[in-house]
Amino acid sequence: MKVRIRQSSDGRWGPGLLLLAGISLILGSCTSYNGLPARGPAQAESAGAVPVGDSSSRRQLPDRGDNSLAASPEYFRKPIPRPGYATSWGSSLASRMTYTSFRRSNDTPHGGMDMIWYNDKAGVDEMTGRDYYTSRGRKRAANGLVEWGMRSGFGIMRNYHSDGKRYVVGRKDAKYAISVKNNSRSRLEVVVSVDGLDVVDGQPASLRKRGYIVWPDQTLEIRGWRASEKEVASFVFSPVSGSYSNLHYGETRNVGVVGLAVFTEKGIDPWSGRSADAHNRFSASPFAEPPMRRAR
Repeated sequence: MKVRIRQSSDGRWGPGLLLLAGISLILGSCTSYNGLPARGPAQAESAGAVPVGDSSSRRQLPDRGDNSLAASPEYFRKPIPRPGYATSWGSSLASRMTYTSFRRSNDTPHGGMDMIWYNDKAGVDEMTGRDYYTSRGRKRAANGLVEWGMRSGFGIMRNYHSDGKRYVVGRKDAKYAISVKNNSRSRLEVVVSVDGLDVVDGQPASLRKRGYIVWPDQTLEIRGWRASEKEVASFVFSPVSGSYSNLHYGETRNVGVVGLAVFTEKGIDPWSGRSADAHNRFSASPFAEPPMRRAR
């Protein structure tokens, strides 16, 4: 369409130019690219700061100098690995296992459960607030029926005590064992877990599962998760990402703790080692008086 433009004698533009300017303005606002309104430089610059998939293009976005999440590559950052230690599935160690019968006197552990938390030094400092005292050797559990601790290297690891809890400091890639000594005069069953997993079958721990039998005055050394009746996979301090719990189950909620539950044998006094019938026999009288006859 042709539009004639003329200038009046007084130097002013005629209505034709105004009509052309109005048509140009309307066409400019309606021109689209792939059906979308055209954007000016300011619009395109602002739109570039909107995260992919975000439809809220009208919201206020930060300036270029603002390092907020919406305008930074934080969306693509990998998760930070969980700090501290857990336990990995280590090399195989010879450890033969046999079976025997054992009836628990109760479904509840004698004296309740006992726990040892472990971590690297920085983790233990954070968990205790650096408010602790230390001791060496095994410590009593199950009302004194057993003593237990974690062994690494040439001896029992140092204990850190804080707020009624017990901690040990591990060393990366170092093997360790769980040492349990039976102080009683009867057999005991001990159920042990590491990182929330049963040490016998490597699956989630439960008090209903069966454990190891420890004879009177015997010291049991549990050096790893049982892989067969002849071998165990050694316990190794490792980063959480390389732990058996994470690699096998994808779970790290319960890493960093070792649990112990002790069960006594049904009908046996653990301190004397005698059965209830034996105690009853001690009360038998060799010269018992005959029952008195009733007078008629």
